Amino acid sequence: MAAAPAARFPVFGIVRLLGLAAAAAIVVWAVHFRGGMALSSETDKLLIFNVHPVLMLIGLVVLNGEAILAYKTVPGTKKLKKLVHLALQFLAMLLSLIGLWTVWKFHDERQIDHLYTLHSWLGLSCIIFFSLQWATGFYTFWYPGGSRSGRASLLPWHVFFGLFLYVLAIATSVSGLLEKSIFMQSAKMIGRFSTEAMFMNSLGMLLVLLGALVILAVVTPGVGKIDTYRGSSE
Repeated sequence: MAAAPAARFPVFGIVRLLGLAAAAAIVVWAVHFRGGMALSSETDKLLIFNVHPVLMLIGLVVLNGEAILAYKTVPGTKKLKKLVHLALQFLAMLLSLIGLWTVWKFHDERQIDHLYTLHSWLGLSCIIFFSLQWATGFYTFWYPGGSRSGRASLLPWHVFFGLFLYVLAIATSVSGLLEKSIFMQSAKMIGRFSTEAMFMNSLGMLLVLLGALVILAVVTPGVGKIDTYRGSSE
């Protein structure tokens, strides 16, 4: 079997910087370009929608990426690493559920159909399976905890589905940016080459780069070896 690629640069630090940049960028988009955010609004329902991409991206992409890398970046015992991993993913799940509620509320109040786009199908699938993944991981690896053999059998699948769902979250976020940009261009709200359109395109590219580096950080040997991550069931 070929050896895993080894990053010759500070991949963990770059991942954290890109994650912060992505989180800041989506907030800038919602506040500067789209006028702000609100959980309830009688005058501008789009403010309710704006909460959705902010919480989804910060939760399922930024915090989830940090959770995936916790076994390599958090100092201390395996139990502490596992606790940080679970806590970050629980927060990510909570933010994603609030984000789902806001977009559902926006559609209801604007009388827009639900679940008719590929983005909505991908997003709902991501949230459902992410929640199931978290619950299964909590039950098996934290409390009450499975047998040693059961944990060893489940762990490779837990790792695989965790990475798969992270890639799915990236794909869903990028498709959401594309969908929103096309909707706004079709409604003549922004131009094809407007500053906002280019900003959204750039954010999409940033997310793809972030996703690639998170995967590289997981598989690269070195500090916080990959077998430490995979051996966390003990």
